[in-house]
Order: sequence, then C-alpha cells, then structure tokens
Amino acid sequence: MYRTDRAFRSRLSRVLLLATVGLLGGAGAAQAEPAGAGGQPPEFACAKGEFCTWNEEFYNSSITRFDLRNTNPGECVPLPDGAEGHSFANRIDRHVTVYQDVHCATEGDFSTYPGPGTFVPQAQFVVRAIQIWD
Repeated sequence: MYRTDRAFRSRLSRVLLLATVGLLGGAGAAQAEPAGAGGQPPEFACAKGEFCTWNEEFYNSSITRFDLRNTNPGECVPLPDGAEGHSFANRIDRHVTVYQDVHCATEGDFSTYPGPGTFVPQAQFVVRAIQIWD
C-alpha cells in the first residue's frame, strides 16, 4: 500500500507541474497576440525617422508615412485624400505639429509633438495635415 501511495504522489506531482507549466506558457502566448509583426507593438510599424498616422485609434487601419524624403520642413502637408489621423507616432528627431485643418489653419485645433518617440494612440482631434519643423 505504501508503495502504491508513493507512486501516486509522484505522478500527481508531475501532472500538477506539467499543468502549471502549460497554463503559464499559454498565458504568455495569449499576451503576445496583440503585438504587431516581429513581436513588436503596432505603433512600431512606424520606422525611426518617420512620422506616421493611422485612420483609426490605437494604430489600427491603414498607415500614412512621412519623412524628410517626401516632406519639406516648414511646409504644411495635408494627409492624402481619404486619410485621417486618429492615432499617430512621431519617430522623427524634430518637432511635428498636427492640424485639424487640411491647410494648417490655426483657427482649428493644432498641437506640436516632440520627436523622436512620441506615441499618441488616441488623437484629441482628427488630424488632417502636419508640419515638420527644422
């Protein structure tokens, strides 16, 4: 009887250990699911040196990219037709002003964000144009 009881306890310990490892491993995989490509958060789809906007909050939907190759500092640059910024990331090493107005008019809302590394998952207003500063 003692021998059977000992074997049962040994197996029970192994089963409990395997169940615990399985639960912990499963929880880690579930938390990794929302990450973007390569296991990074979706806002890091915007590369260093870029300013990016997304059509939906929390970096969802289509992305529009700006960098110094396609955007002159000091100029008002409207987002392409059909694009609106509901979330954005400034990964340029310059300040960027976002505007509610497509022509960068200051009668609408506007805010300036430092770079690099400013992430805004929920814009306070719909972004329709940007201006990169020197």
